[in-house]
Amino acid sequence: MDISRRNLLKSLAALLVAQSSARRGFSLSGEPAVADGPKVIVLACGGIRRTETFSETGFANIPHLYRELLPQSTFFPLIRNNGVTSHYNTTSSLITGNWQRIDDWGKTRPQSPTIFEYARKQMRLPQDQTWLISSNKALTSQIGASSLRDYGEPYGANVLFPKQLLINAVVNAASQGHAAHSADRATMQPELAAMLEATNYEGLGWSVQGDDSTLVSTTHASVLHAIEELVRTNSPVTGDEFTFLVTTEIMRRFAPSLLVMSFSDVEVAHFGSYSLHLGGIRTLDRLVYELWNEIQSNPHYSGKTTLFVLPEFGRDLDGSATNGFFNHRLDNDATRLTWMMCLGAGAKPGQVIERPVQQVDLCPTLASLFALKNVAAQGSALPEIHL
Repeated sequence: MDISRRNLLKSLAALLVAQSSARRGFSLSGEPAVADGPKVIVLACGGIRRTETFSETGFANIPHLYRELLPQSTFFPLIRNNGVTSHYNTTSSLITGNWQRIDDWGKTRPQSPTIFEYARKQMRLPQDQTWLISSNKALTSQIGASSLRDYGEPYGANVLFPKQLLINAVVNAASQGHAAHSADRATMQPELAAMLEATNYEGLGWSVQGDDSTLVSTTHASVLHAIEELVRTNSPVTGDEFTFLVTTEIMRRFAPSLLVMSFSDVEVAHFGSYSLHLGGIRTLDRLVYELWNEIQSNPHYSGKTTLFVLPEFGRDLDGSATNGFFNHRLDNDATRLTWMMCLGAGAKPGQVIERPVQQVDLCPTLASLFALKNVAAQGSALPEIHL
């Protein structure tokens, strides 16, 4: 059987969504119970300098963003990160509207309520209507929880780290009966078969509810064969690609009102590979274009979705003491000044807003799209984005 790597990832994405949904008690059968009102999707995409994206030297890396999507968007070329330029701090600032100074590795909660909490409480959204899906593991440990007692645990977001399922599946299959860091391909197929056939997938103690036999039947043999092909050919699996496929699966199954994604393929820059960093930018460009097409083709999203795409920050200057593009530590425009693209229902096509704005303006802007009240944010809603 000849199955592509992407079909494998789609199948694994479906299994991951089934896992998460069943553990949370969500139904997998039938059409999603779609909440009324607008849809908002936010994609934060790691550290990217303007020189590699929206500049004469960077346009070649972003053909879809520059040629197809920019003319359809409201574009903010001067958006500034004035907080701590680490991933968890920046994401916490984006979803709270307040500059955060907390643990860089996600060990503490955001200090103020997130947009998930405001939306769920004021709009009375059910649990399956707010999601954060991230390629960065540091973002997944605390953002699902609420920050203030008044809002409480029931108002947190659903949070997924898609790569973990794939990692666990391969490690568990390859290590059966062997020493650490060794693999026997002969043990891989039976282990994966048991994981896919049983109701207790991967020994995590959950089972799929409802009539979802198609999911299992379409993934069983094909996924096993494709994983074997991945092992045989040593094909790479990009984390952002898998995060994207999980996200589209969530969109199709639940049509959440508020969905935040975080990509991190570009962070390979920390290992010093400029070519792979550029590859991550090009993957981002392609996946944003595919996400926009998915929005247009999904009847639950088409015509009523506003999509925001923005880097978390830039990267350091070449020749700096922090190793240039490797890191994002400098108090410099190369690191702090970035851009934001807005598409869809709340945006006006072909509009470029030259005035400086702040990243903490994003959260109150999201709140204004949902007509949320009393959002305690340092930022202000962007008047150019409205329904």
